[in-house]
This record gives sequence, structure tokens and C-alpha cells, in this order.
Amino acid sequence: MYAAPTLLINGIARSTFETASNVIVNPATGQELAPLPIASAEDVSAAIDAAEAAFPAWSRKAPVERARVLRRAADLIRRRVDDIATGLTLENGKPLAEARGEILATAEVFDWFADEARRAYGRIIPGPEDGRMVVLKEPVGVVAAMSPWNFPAMTSGKKVAAALAAGCTVVLKPAEETPSAPLAIAQCLHDAGLPAGALNVVLGRPADISIQIMASPKVAKVSFTGSTVVGRELARLAAPGLKRLTMELGGHAPVLVMEDVDPAWAAARSATAKFRNAGQVCTSATRFFVHQSIYDDFVGEFARLAKTVQVGDGLDPATVMGPLTNARRVDAVERLTAEAVSCGARLVAGGKRIDRPGNFFEPTVLADVPAHARVMSEEPFGPLATITPFADLDEAIAAANAVPFGLAGYALTHSTAYSRRIARDLKVGVVGINTFVASSAETPFGGVKDSGYGVEGGIEGLDSYLVTKFVNEG
Repeated sequence: MYAAPTLLINGIARSTFETASNVIVNPATGQELAPLPIASAEDVSAAIDAAEAAFPAWSRKAPVERARVLRRAADLIRRRVDDIATGLTLENGKPLAEARGEILATAEVFDWFADEARRAYGRIIPGPEDGRMVVLKEPVGVVAAMSPWNFPAMTSGKKVAAALAAGCTVVLKPAEETPSAPLAIAQCLHDAGLPAGALNVVLGRPADISIQIMASPKVAKVSFTGSTVVGRELARLAAPGLKRLTMELGGHAPVLVMEDVDPAWAAARSATAKFRNAGQVCTSATRFFVHQSIYDDFVGEFARLAKTVQVGDGLDPATVMGPLTNARRVDAVERLTAEAVSCGARLVAGGKRIDRPGNFFEPTVLADVPAHARVMSEEPFGPLATITPFADLDEAIAAANAVPFGLAGYALTHSTAYSRRIARDLKVGVVGINTFVASSAETPFGGVKDSGYGVEGGIEGLDSYLVTKFVNEG
């Protein structure tokens, strides 16, 4: 049963006087799920004030106590995985198995940061006689976390878990399309003993909420996952107050397929990665650069596999790829496909909307895509793959780096020399060699160039929620 979302402020579910005219919709059917509550300026202020009021007690709580809350929350997330995942699939469209995987991975994030809460070490530096020099790590303060609709549980979880582990308090603004999983995770935290006000959730008009948050002197740090365009605007708004920022922005991941791999093996791994979550993944493998000696075989097998992908409602166990989460993505993929074909690309699979209710588009593969086609520089964020041949590794690396994005990049090769050269020369924050797994609880995640700055996850993920204080005891 789908529960209509509410705001969560100071530990209490709060209704609003206004709801959006565009309700939350199931992208697989077009059916309305619930109205979207719109936080007023007073609601947002109340959330910030609640986080500020909760900060002194939470920040002074022993790390082991903060860790216990996070670990109990992780256990509750696992127990409630089926209900949370169903809500996520209804809102986002991804297959239920993928939704369950995301929720369980989010629980792992809370377990990881439960441990990291106990390891926010400072240090003592040898000083002069009868003196002591100490480096302390302290929580930065109230954190605003803004998460997207493609992985609403995982992206919210990484921000919230790290911030709470560090001793910060949080105002979370999930994506308006997919609020149920972040709200369910917040409920798990409160049921696990998180004090009222330590985590607050607001929904509504993104621009209005963002402007108010960025202008508030009570908010010390903002962690944002979303588009580069929005990220730039948030950075501009943050400048007057010199707020700390973590920005995980757009991507356009290249894949270098070398001549030493079996093309059928490479195509199978590539197709599976490309169509996960209908390609709506910031690290999605999109630009495939394939050595000319295996190019034709790779293209043929990739196209064949794309045509076999079972597309449907994410609640159907047979579904491999669900709908796109909103109609904007369908329009964008259709436009980029048509423009690439007009530039000379060869359509070898898919290429059109699927005639049924919902936001469905065929798994699409374009071969021989020229560098000047827009899809080679504009992230499709959908089930669209481009394939281009190359003659040598220098050419492939230059093509891979020829975009302003630098989030993730991949290579398929059995050569140690190739893999080390690619890992060194790809201008990205994450490199996968013979794997398309770009993130886990234990590892840092973040990009370079227009893909943002700062990292989340891993031991590095805690540090961005801490300030370093030097104490000189003479």
C-alpha cells in the first residue's frame, strides 16, 4: 500500500496547506499515486531551526552512541526492505529486484558509517617542553542534503549516514518524484532512537527550498547530487556565506573495449550495465569506444542483446528494464537519437518510444556515431548507448576525455599495461577495470571537471562533515 508523503520536522510528520498540482505518478502506468506536499517558507525555517536546536546534544553524544543508532537503523531498513522497495519501484519504475538491491546497499552504508563514527580521529603532535599540540575533528554543524530521483535511497543514505556519524544534524530534501524511500529511511532512524530534530525532511519546489537553505546562516554545509546546471547555481548561491559544498553532478561515462577481449563477453557485460535503471545512472556506461579489430562483432552482439531486454512494469518479476522516471527523459532520449542519426550514426537497435501507457523507450544502440553528434557531449541519462571504433589507445583516451564531465570511466581488457595506462590517463573520479560497479559503502565516490567536487562514501566521506581544529597548549 502506497503511503502519501508528508514533511518530517522535529520528529513529527507535518502536513502542508498546499499540495502540488502535479502529483506523484507511477511512471510505468501514468496513474497518480499521491499529491506532493509543498513546504512553505515557514516549514523550511522550522526544519532548519529543529536541526540547529538538536545539534548541541547530538554532536556531544559519544561516537559509540551515535554508532548504535545508525546500526539499529540499518537493521530496521533490512527488515522493512520489501515495503520500502515497493514504494521506490512505484515512484521510480526500476525493477523491484534493483530497488531491493538499492535499499539493502543503503543499509550497508549505515553500517559502514556506524563504524566510521568511532574513527573520527584527531592526533597529538610533539611540541615544546611542557606543551601539547592537538588536532581535533569536530562536526561542521547543520547540513542540508539534496538527493535525486534515480537512486533516492542510496544518495540520501550516503549523505545522512555520514553527517549523523560525524555528529551533524540534517535537513534532507529528496527529489519530488521519489520521496517514499528517503522518508522511510528517516522513519527507521527515528525508530532506532535518533533524537527529534536531528533529521528533518522537506519536500516542495526545489528552487524555493534551495534558495532559502543557501541563504540561511544556520546551514553550514550542503551536499548535492544532481545536474551540473543546478550545481553551478547552488555554488553561486553558496558563495556569499562561504558554505561548504559537496557536489556530485552529471556524468557521461566512456568505456574502452580493447582488442584483447572476447567481443561477445564484452558486449554482454556492457549491455547489462547500460540498461540498469533504464540508463538513469550518473555513472552509466554510455560512450563505448571499441577497438576496430573487434568492432563489428561487438556492435552486432550488443544490438542483439539490446533487442532481448524485457521492458515492462518494475513490479513484474519478468521485467529487466522499467520505464524512465519522467516524461522529460523520454523526450531527451528521442531527441538525441534522432539528432545522432541525422549526423550519420547508424541505428542498430531500438530508437523509439514503446506504444503503451507510461514512460517507456526501447533499449537503443547507435553505431558509428560521429564526434560532433550531440549525444557524444550531452548525457542522455536514459537507455541509449553509442559505439565508436578506434585504432589505438591514444585515440581512445583522447576521445574518452573529450567531454567536460569526469565522473566515471571504464575499460574492458586483460592487459595489465592497458589497465594501468587507462587508470592513469582517464580524467575521471572513478575507474572500473572489467567491472561496472562504481560505488560501495567502503569506497569514495566523486568526480572531477563538470562532474563536481568532494567525495561521499569510504573513510573520505566522513571528513567532509568535519572541521579540523588545532589546539596549542603552551
